[in-house]
Amino acid sequence: MKTKLLAVGYVLIAALFGFTGNTIANEGLTDTEIHIGQWGPQTGPAAPWGSVARGTDALFKMINDEGGIHGRKIVYHYFDDAYNPAKTKAGVKQLQESKHGIFAWVGGVGSAPGMAVKDYLMDRKVPWITPAAGSLVWIDPPRRYLFPTYPLYIVEAKALVKYAKENMNKKRIAIIYQNDEYGKNGLRGAESQMSEYNAKLVTSIPKNLTDTDVKPHVAELIKSKADVVLLWVDPGSAARIVGTAAAMKFRPQFMSSSTVSDYPFMVRITRGLWVGVITAAFSVLPGEDHPVLNRYKGAYQKYAAKGERWGTFYIAGMAFAEPLVEALKNAGRNLSRERLVQELEKLDFQGSMGPVQYGKFDADDPSTRQGQVSVFIARCADKEGNAERLTDWIAPEYDWKAKR
Repeated sequence: MKTKLLAVGYVLIAALFGFTGNTIANEGLTDTEIHIGQWGPQTGPAAPWGSVARGTDALFKMINDEGGIHGRKIVYHYFDDAYNPAKTKAGVKQLQESKHGIFAWVGGVGSAPGMAVKDYLMDRKVPWITPAAGSLVWIDPPRRYLFPTYPLYIVEAKALVKYAKENMNKKRIAIIYQNDEYGKNGLRGAESQMSEYNAKLVTSIPKNLTDTDVKPHVAELIKSKADVVLLWVDPGSAARIVGTAAAMKFRPQFMSSSTVSDYPFMVRITRGLWVGVITAAFSVLPGEDHPVLNRYKGAYQKYAAKGERWGTFYIAGMAFAEPLVEALKNAGRNLSRERLVQELEKLDFQGSMGPVQYGKFDADDPSTRQGQVSVFIARCADKEGNAERLTDWIAPEYDWKAKR
């Protein structure tokens, strides 16, 4: 009798506070709505990446105007975390534990901000699709409810070093990297690829996000006699480094991550110095004629705020949501978080990014959660910021089970 009374008591408490097992399993989901969340720096030093979240917004508005997904409309919640992990954590928790809750998260710029909420979301079994960062932390170890699509920064760095060595016959390669998880992943990839040539980087220089004077960094690059410099930093820092290098009459071949592949923007803030810079890329280029991209451009023209620019990061916000949208469609009307996970695990498709394929979860196999492994190499061709493809899709080899 006592056991029965206790059970009744738990049920009453759960009902009183709206906190049942089913509610937790599918918070953010109703018969007519799917609540999706994202954070992104709309202000602060990483604000140029803020258009990612706004691009996702346009995609969801287009989907809703087309009737939603199996009778449900996407209710999209995104907030400005200013690239500050403390703000990311507070904002995610506030939305996740709000009255409506969040069914799944998509995107979310930054390795450090994402790391601040990863365990919280995974402990609640909330699906998170395509963190907007290519960090190894998302798959080492792999987590059942975490589905990265952004290619690893390690893979991007390997591809760039390989291109510099084998296509450009460059010998002396250096890197200046942001002194955080983002930058250190680039460093790891560059060192890994150099080791395949039985060689080492001529120098590797850490840079804090708050460092505004980069003359000491450039001076060290000059001293190293580097003929290629990898930039694994934020857009503002990349612009300062290239500008300072030009002022100091140092003109190596600059290469960089996809995080600074918005060429028109970079040309503008470098006053033309970005022309000739080579970067990795993970999705169709803004000026290319591509059926998916053309559809997205229509959404941009219809839903973007006045003054919003059609560019790489805005497009990325749409691309990052593609696996989520595809899986939601495949799940049908009988939607749940577990059903979403099952459909994500079966995905094998290509939209505006490279091929995306996951697999049945294996705690010992990171590749079951790294959806995209391909990138291509591009170059900023002119002062209008037009891009030139230098390679087709490539997938540098990487030991998925390598420990950090």
